Amino acid sequence: MTNSAQTGQAAAGVREFKMPDVGEGLTEAEILKWYVQPGDTVTDGQVVCEVETAKAAVELPIPFNGLVHELRFDEGTTVDVGTPIITVDTGGPATGTGGGDASAAQPAMETGPAAAAEVAGEAEAAQAGGEEAEPEGRQPVLVGYGVGASSTKRRPRKPAAGAADTAAPAPAAERVTAPAPAPAPASNGSGAAAPAVPGGPRPLAKPPVRKLAKDLGVDLSTVTPTGPDGIVTRDDVHAAAAPARTSASATPAPSSVAAATEPVAEAAPEPAAPGARETRIPVKGVRKATAQAMVGSAFTAPHVTEFVTVDVTRTMKLIGQLKEDPDLAGVRVNPLLLVARAFLLAIRRNPDVNASWDEEHQEIVRKHYVNLGIAAATPRGLIVPNIKDAQDKTLPELASALGELVGTAREGKTSPAAMSGGTVTITNVGVFGVDTGTPILNPGESAILAFGRIREQPWVHKGKVKPRHVTTLALSFDHRLVDGELGSRVLADTAAVLERPKRLMTWS
Repeated sequence: MTNSAQTGQAAAGVREFKMPDVGEGLTEAEILKWYVQPGDTVTDGQVVCEVETAKAAVELPIPFNGLVHELRFDEGTTVDVGTPIITVDTGGPATGTGGGDASAAQPAMETGPAAAAEVAGEAEAAQAGGEEAEPEGRQPVLVGYGVGASSTKRRPRKPAAGAADTAAPAPAAERVTAPAPAPAPASNGSGAAAPAVPGGPRPLAKPPVRKLAKDLGVDLSTVTPTGPDGIVTRDDVHAAAAPARTSASATPAPSSVAAATEPVAEAAPEPAAPGARETRIPVKGVRKATAQAMVGSAFTAPHVTEFVTVDVTRTMKLIGQLKEDPDLAGVRVNPLLLVARAFLLAIRRNPDVNASWDEEHQEIVRKHYVNLGIAAATPRGLIVPNIKDAQDKTLPELASALGELVGTAREGKTSPAAMSGGTVTITNVGVFGVDTGTPILNPGESAILAFGRIREQPWVHKGKVKPRHVTTLALSFDHRLVDGELGSRVLADTAAVLERPKRLMTWS
């Protein structure tokens, strides 16, 4: 249905705001809520609607002033990126494209989501195709991104000088990744550009190619482009998908079993019609991405899961003491915090586990940082935001990061950037009263640790049977990257720290 403040042909000065790509390579989003109605006045940077992508729910600010003329879609409608969703009467000359006079459109105020797109629709296609955008084709701009008033054309990005040397294969058996991503596509030594580094510049690809990558579960940031000026082509995507090297549309997104940092209230399901024997629920947004990612991961990486049951009585006593520590005032101290700390220490002692598999080059890429994912169940589905550079955080910093992660997930405000670039994950099935599980790897990661419930049970301690606090840990890992010995050492070290938490000091 179309809502409009007036009927007939749009008058002069009516500009269109198109659905932007608010993540990396997303092709569609669902309109969750409109914050404006036809006839309302909007200003540059004002949030006009909330949309849900395969990564997160985000708010969209509009990049110009005017009077709302028409809402093109109802709430609950899924819209392709680049499709006009709202028209605004700006009182200026009509453009028909939403671009208008380049000097009239100003960058949006920084009031929207942290991970916003540069442009939407045709501007993206023009950039990916190496074509110049038409002077009047300037597209809506989101958070912190802005095109200067004189920037009426967009030119293709070119490889930075010296980048080829940076990305060329090292002669040594082991390749060391640079700590910072290259600013532009670079040669990999074979005539093709090297894959983009996650978190770096957005890979160049036309919208149809992005959609193909999404459908096949291919992470564009891992694809080696062969097109002109470093553009990813359809053949590149198919080549990356051939060895079933999948990822959840540049996300690093949903993972594993239905677990969470702690329970998050689910949205109440719609009641079934009287006498109904079935209810069909459309799969979209986060849940759709989860399904695609899990299928890809399960049939790509050879999973191995190992288990250990451990006495965590001393850890539970330490948690009680930490809750009284003034240095941790204001942050939540719980068993997950100590499990995360123990897991990070085990990774430090066994760094080979923190890696990813490069199918194209048949290489193991060892990571010298740990982006620790925490699986969180939300009303929109399972998401896995991660704590960046968790290995460098002190215990109070890690506690604060975990608390912020949980709070943001509960509010449904987790940004796409927060769910990108994870290296290992923890899934806390214990909060549901579950002893353990066999979690599926988050695509592109090497390991995931399932943390089961802590319960009192009879345990042999110092030669006597006593009631002790016990939990079970399960570690799933990619057997291409991690052999049984390495996986066993990581799991055993994690358990050893939880059994005797003083090792947090003696092993660090």
